Amino acid sequence: MKLMFWKKDPVDEAAKAATRDSWYRFFMLLVGCFCGALAFNIFFLPRNIVIGNISGLSIIFKQLYGWDTTIFILISSAALVVVSYFALGRKSTINDLIGTALFDVMIILTQDFGSYLQINIDNIMLVVLFGGLLSGVSNGLIYRSGYSSGGTDIPEEMLFRFLHFSRGKANFMVDGSILILGGFFSGTPGVIFAWEQVMYAIIILYLSSIVTDKVMLGISESKCFYIVTTHETSVKRYLMTYLKHGVTVLDGRGGFTGDHKKVIMCIIPTKEYFLVKEGIHNIDADAFFLVTDAYEVYGGE
Repeated sequence: MKLMFWKKDPVDEAAKAATRDSWYRFFMLLVGCFCGALAFNIFFLPRNIVIGNISGLSIIFKQLYGWDTTIFILISSAALVVVSYFALGRKSTINDLIGTALFDVMIILTQDFGSYLQINIDNIMLVVLFGGLLSGVSNGLIYRSGYSSGGTDIPEEMLFRFLHFSRGKANFMVDGSILILGGFFSGTPGVIFAWEQVMYAIIILYLSSIVTDKVMLGISESKCFYIVTTHETSVKRYLMTYLKHGVTVLDGRGGFTGDHKKVIMCIIPTKEYFLVKEGIHNIDADAFFLVTDAYEVYGGE
């Protein structure tokens, strides 16, 4: 009589692992929303710096009509969730609803933090640096969680899905328009367009984008070299014998000539980047190589 042993389905196991990680992802969303709300209430709102999203619009309407920013964010977010339900469907709206609700709650909870922390908002560099840092951490954590913070993410998704704009172009159009509006309605008497405020906002967005990538992907501790050379044996010996790194040889073919070539792939620590680069150049001055960041490396010896 043969005993039957059931093998675990790797796809099922992966799905179970994803479910177990759901609480961790929700925690990342929670922290991300808290950081975004903190950046808005402590740094952006007191200086009337508009960097996009619904929070940026709330500053504009506060300047124009004296509307309370928190109430504006709550009403606008709820309206956009309704739009999302009819335009994008129920599945997309669930993630938007969770992120929107959490962000709105954090906006309310952090609206008085500025008075408790007593940060000198007159120091504009403090506003730019820490505002951009917190905003980047917020975006990175929210993106990593797989959720959405709602707001202008919804019209951006609509531009992407229905008008086939790239996500980068959709983000630029929506948040860029809000940023420009912020320049016109800065609330500064006698100023037609607040160039200074807009330039600060651009710096914040730039810093935020860098921090967002670092939070999402981590800091690269390794580099991946793809090398095409006529001195394959010498390059491999240099990498394997002198630097003590393993290599993988891939089959390649020139797109124009159709010639078959060998491509040497090697993962090296970032600190050895210049050793590898100069070594390859000394062995073959005509070598072609591509270098990319390797954020995670698993397996091998």
